[in-house]
Amino acid sequence: MLHRNHAKVGPRFPQVVVLFGATGDLSHRKLLPGLFHLCMSGFIPGWKIVGVSLDDIDVHGFRKIAREALEQFGDRKVTEAEWSEFSESLSYVPLSSGPAALREAVACAERGFNGESRRLHYLSVPPMAALSAVKLLADADLIKRSRVVMEKPFGVDLASAQALNARLHEVFSEEQIFRIDHFLGKEAAQNILAFRFANGLFEPIWNRNFIDHVQIDVPETLGLGKRTGFYETTGAFRDMVVTHLFQILAFVAMEAPTSLDPTPITEEKNKVFRSMSLIDPRNVVRGQYVGYRKEEGVDRESDTETFVALKCAIDNWRWAGVPFFLRTGKKLAEGQRIISLAFREPPKSMFPPGSGVGAQGPDHLTFDLADASKMSLSFYGKRPGPGMRLDKLSMQFAMHDTGWIGDVLEAYERLILDAMRGDRTLFTTADGIERLWEVSAPLIDNPPPVRLYEPDSWGPKSIHQLIAPHAWRLPFERAWRDPNKSGA
Repeated sequence: MLHRNHAKVGPRFPQVVVLFGATGDLSHRKLLPGLFHLCMSGFIPGWKIVGVSLDDIDVHGFRKIAREALEQFGDRKVTEAEWSEFSESLSYVPLSSGPAALREAVACAERGFNGESRRLHYLSVPPMAALSAVKLLADADLIKRSRVVMEKPFGVDLASAQALNARLHEVFSEEQIFRIDHFLGKEAAQNILAFRFANGLFEPIWNRNFIDHVQIDVPETLGLGKRTGFYETTGAFRDMVVTHLFQILAFVAMEAPTSLDPTPITEEKNKVFRSMSLIDPRNVVRGQYVGYRKEEGVDRESDTETFVALKCAIDNWRWAGVPFFLRTGKKLAEGQRIISLAFREPPKSMFPPGSGVGAQGPDHLTFDLADASKMSLSFYGKRPGPGMRLDKLSMQFAMHDTGWIGDVLEAYERLILDAMRGDRTLFTTADGIERLWEVSAPLIDNPPPVRLYEPDSWGPKSIHQLIAPHAWRLPFERAWRDPNKSGA
């Protein structure tokens, strides 16, 4: 059933989704459950999904895979009526069938609509297979009325990114290409824009005069599983920093756009990238967890980093002199996704020795980038009782507090919907990604040696020298309050 409010934020036309990698892990975990939710919730006025992959199965086999994906990874109950409607929209073409079969499958899907429709090609395939998928689409004459969603990484350095973009532009215009970053699809990432530009309390202090340093910290507890082959040619910096953390940095650092339309926001993000100083390898710590070289498919003398921490700078009026510290890695002590802004401390303290002021570091504004977003503002306050004893206190907000948690779209759902609508706000451009590879060139050309770290730690010990005289915000000294507990 079409929900009127949802229809207003969805695409105008019915959609044929050509899903490359339809039987793969990302499709199983995110894309098929996400498409099911968007379709069943009324966001899309009409839909057909054409699965494409190397697997030599028929449409019944694909529907079986889709049902398993919904049961295993969907977070919403699937009724038989909904499944019947959704499964009828699914068709399948093995890659071996070639362009003529794909063209006919899309044409058959489009004949099921009354009037105009659009095509969304989602390339959920390894980077090396992306261009062959694009060629197949061109040979099948499926470029008109279409948009194409590309998965990261977008090249491995400046030269490869330029070559990839040049090949893509032979087939698709830049306006048709949507380079996906699921971090930017999270409500919490977009909430940074709302927080900054809608509140007169914070925008005046969002600059080098009041902010001492910024941390973007995305440790992961997971290992690599079956991704070791991919990771050996990529590493943590290419996999996470260029494609995710730098994009989040742009949201934190950008100037106010003239409007919230896609073009002004993209312009401001790209200005941040142009203002970034080239990365100095001396400001980078590369790490590798003990045991990585014993993983299947890994060179026994591998220099690939499974961890990276770096200091970078934005050389513009707002941020000159403010260091940005970024950290991410595999098999670390906790899985977190936070942005933390440390405010400058008062220039002089009138509080007596032993009062506790300054003992727990500066005040912080912290964003949690989990799907159910949270924010915290820490500050010093007086303990009750005689004398002047201060302690760190905090004000916290969680999306659970609002009753809106049920309205939160999963990141891939939001981005698929935006791509269908042609909204490029949360996607990266060719110019932006090429500039980031240019910024990264000194590190790629001259990487420091990897340092070993134990699994379940916070990375190599030298990360503390990198951030000194500051300290890493993670691990937190206090946990986020649980909004479900009374008195929290």
